Amino acid sequence: MKFIEGHTHVLEVFGITQITSAKIDWVLNPDVYVVLVSETPDGPALGGGRIHIANGKNPLPIEDAVGHMDERIYKMVEERTEAGTGEFCALWNSWEIAGLGIGSIYLGRTFIALAHRLKLKTLFGLCAPATYRNSIKIGFRILREIGIDGKFYYPKEQLTATSLLVEDIDGLPLAPEDERNEIFRLRSERLTKTDIVTSKGTKIELTTDFYI
Repeated sequence: MKFIEGHTHVLEVFGITQITSAKIDWVLNPDVYVVLVSETPDGPALGGGRIHIANGKNPLPIEDAVGHMDERIYKMVEERTEAGTGEFCALWNSWEIAGLGIGSIYLGRTFIALAHRLKLKTLFGLCAPATYRNSIKIGFRILREIGIDGKFYYPKEQLTATSLLVEDIDGLPLAPEDERNEIFRLRSERLTKTDIVTSKGTKIELTTDFYI
């Protein structure tokens, strides 16, 4: 519920209400995993995202988002479901941590590490222009096989989104070495602590804890 409240508020600020990953029917899906950013363990959500595991029953958000524009996405998901695939979606952060990097690159690394813990082999994504660069840094490639060279007019005509895919969660061959090493470090332990200096010069101790 903390995730839903925070995510909905951020989308409303930008006037985006029809995005598929904002639907809340996922709360009944046992194959959805949520990551939250908070200042204290019991504090309000300051950011987050989700991984949806493809299970052959519940469509991934990317299927709902672009399937009516390009049906090839259905086959791509189906072909990878048995081996283990899913989607990294609904990434957001609040104004309180905007510009610190926590809601983008650090959360991105966390989700790739989480995908490995969930034994996924591949991972889909659908990103806005603002998160494109960091998505490429953590190992995604543009899914040029669908849409207009991977791009869609989504969630409305004035906006674009890029379809993405990590094809090798275990090896991450497309991620730069420094990013790959950070992700490998995150996925090797349940609890990790990272001292970071943000772009605003703020020093933060970031603790990542996987409850799985």
